[in-house]
Amino acid sequence: MATGPDTAALRQVIQDQLKLSRRLKDRVAELEARTHAPVAVVGTAMRLPGGIDTPEAYRTFLYAPDPDTRALGPIPEDRTGLRSVYHPERGKEGHSYVDRAGFLDDIASFDAAFFGISQREAETMDPQQRMLLEVAWEALERGGIAARRQDRLPIGVFVGVMASEYGRRFVHDGDYSRIDPYHSTGSGHCFVAGRISYALGLSGPATSVDTACSSSLVAIHQAVRALRGGECDYALAGGANLILGPDLMVSLCQGEALSPGGRSRSFLADADGYGRGEGVGMVALMRLDDALAQGHPVLAVVRGSAVNHDGASSGFTVPSGPAQQEVIRAALADARVAPGSVGYVEAHGTGTALGDPIEVGALDAVLGTGAGERQAPVALGSVKARIGHLEAAAGIAGVLKLVLMLGDGTVPAGAQPGDGRLNPLIPWDRIALTVPREAGPWAGAPEERTAGISAFGLSGTNAHAVLSSYPQAPAAPADVPADHPELLTLSAKDPRALAELSERVQEALTGLDAAGVASLSHTLRAGRVHFGHRLAVVGTDAAALADALAAGQPADGVRSADRVVLETGADTALLDGALTELARHFPGLGEATGTEGTPAARLRAVLTLLGVKTTLAPGGDTAAPGARITAGGQSLPLAGDAPEDAPRLLTEALAALYRGGAPLRLDRLGAPGAVFTDAPTYPFQRKRFWIEETAPEPAHPVAVTVTPTRTAPLDRAEIGAYLTTELAAVLKADCGLDPDLPFSDVGGDSFTAMLLTKSVEQKYGVDLPTLDCPVEMPVAELLAHLSDQVCDAMGVHK
Repeated sequence: MATGPDTAALRQVIQDQLKLSRRLKDRVAELEARTHAPVAVVGTAMRLPGGIDTPEAYRTFLYAPDPDTRALGPIPEDRTGLRSVYHPERGKEGHSYVDRAGFLDDIASFDAAFFGISQREAETMDPQQRMLLEVAWEALERGGIAARRQDRLPIGVFVGVMASEYGRRFVHDGDYSRIDPYHSTGSGHCFVAGRISYALGLSGPATSVDTACSSSLVAIHQAVRALRGGECDYALAGGANLILGPDLMVSLCQGEALSPGGRSRSFLADADGYGRGEGVGMVALMRLDDALAQGHPVLAVVRGSAVNHDGASSGFTVPSGPAQQEVIRAALADARVAPGSVGYVEAHGTGTALGDPIEVGALDAVLGTGAGERQAPVALGSVKARIGHLEAAAGIAGVLKLVLMLGDGTVPAGAQPGDGRLNPLIPWDRIALTVPREAGPWAGAPEERTAGISAFGLSGTNAHAVLSSYPQAPAAPADVPADHPELLTLSAKDPRALAELSERVQEALTGLDAAGVASLSHTLRAGRVHFGHRLAVVGTDAAALADALAAGQPADGVRSADRVVLETGADTALLDGALTELARHFPGLGEATGTEGTPAARLRAVLTLLGVKTTLAPGGDTAAPGARITAGGQSLPLAGDAPEDAPRLLTEALAALYRGGAPLRLDRLGAPGAVFTDAPTYPFQRKRFWIEETAPEPAHPVAVTVTPTRTAPLDRAEIGAYLTTELAAVLKADCGLDPDLPFSDVGGDSFTAMLLTKSVEQKYGVDLPTLDCPVEMPVAELLAHLSDQVCDAMGVHK
């Protein structure tokens, strides 16, 4: 006999399906949110025309009291190729009619030693690579991201680059004799991003982007996608552009793309082409949630971005209005931002009679009248009018400007009072866009500041990004305990750099309250990589720390911390009190100072969190009621007769260990409320590395017979002396090589091994396999290792 359905079972099936449906909906929502996750700008760095090399300098320039301030100038004396092709007559074959641009002050100087690059390689490297290394480092430091090479942090690198003109000066009239193995890695686009990842030890994706004038904004777009997709946890994104050779300048002039006066007159009636400019810039990015959770500064937020191509437009290099509308709409959709909420656009704005009207029309169709009713017209501006069109770096120059504007809530003038009327081909009276003639406040509340930025490549690749401000909630007063001891640490690869950094930090300490001191000290401890030349001081306020820095290096550094022994007394109540005080002053140590385990074990756990590996001494010393560590023959107290002394004693012990070179991890030592903040960045110690364009006349090839200079008897001492001299010569180390430094730190690599092998072969008339040069080995050990290899290959008794 048939039976009816099991009502209870059916009800359970329905309930299970509903639960599954809710889980699937939640998962879809989670994935959708990740796809559109906002990305925080946590650090910035730049080298822009007019000597602009810090955010503060850029801000001062943008809001300069003199509205006609521009960073344009004549061709520098050392750009002989550019100077040689200049002729004021337009259309003259083989010449350029432009002799002004936004040039950087110094592109030849570089701290090669800091990045472990030899003089030989530094001379061969395109200055764009050198400058990108510096701004990458500074952007990370300003963001509080310590990129220790050995950590292989998941940082992606995305760099826009277009021209690479430095390498052409190594060849003259068919003479290739000046090209060495470093020429390819120093000039190729593919090595630009990879160079940064290699030098800093980063493990995320490394991509060089060349889409002409949209390159660096496309690089930012790719960085945002990589962060959202989980390919990296941090990203460096930016671009570089230098004007080093005549080829592109002549080509652009032959096409009459450039303004004869060298200036981009964005949106103006007398726009007559764009003015070129140089620059290098970088932003450090993180997912917004991660940045907030880790206490990194949020300078602005990238809400969304998009990239497309003009497709089959009216000409390969002619901009397409419909394509521009499409990319702006796509960026808004990615950002989940309504068109009417955008209050400012950093336009491409090259200042061409053809390009400006097309761009303004596209912007109005999407953000202006096309957005419906607006409370105020969209303000337009383009920094190209003041620093030149930075081509591959134009997008990053605009983004760096937007970051400052969004934080300040001020819109700079888009056209200067003396610039004359706006472009009459643009119907300004019928559109919802305006070009402000003077600086003014951003319309709306801080939480409503939203801006767009466009970059359109001559290649046809278009990019648009949407950024917003991030209103910081009013910070609760930091509950820094009275008489809280701060450990302030500084380090450098060079004693002169350390002295300069100390002076900068002393200045930065001026006038800071307890919360400011705590954040500055936390940033210098946890947001910086620590090098061999070190300084560490302890103080309870800004004045005490500054005085201690000014006094110089204390002499109590523990030089050998390989074996650290922790001794504790039998008074567990005293140690419990000391641990309680440590937790009150340093909340990050709370997981170790809790109640699990004996006081001695918990104190040891505290030291382990701070990177101090200890051996616990057997038994307790009843004669010493507190605790101490012994390292390098020195005894450093951690707890005394009074529990409240423990924070001071711990920081003083850590200072001594730090000065002695201990590999401490001090991110858990922050006072209550300490966050990453703006702090002085590394003071690079630069030298000039530059190959002049004027090449010697090529020598006629002459058959040369190499006669070995070997003399008998040959011994290991002679080989060792020769290798020592020749290795320095190969690396062009004028001052010799520090025997204690790792080979990689003096610029050694596989190319060095190959060149050194050739030198030995020519010197002694032998055939050798390429010498094995382990890059992590100290120079002194490496030379002994090489001597053994050569002796073995030549049959010389060691």
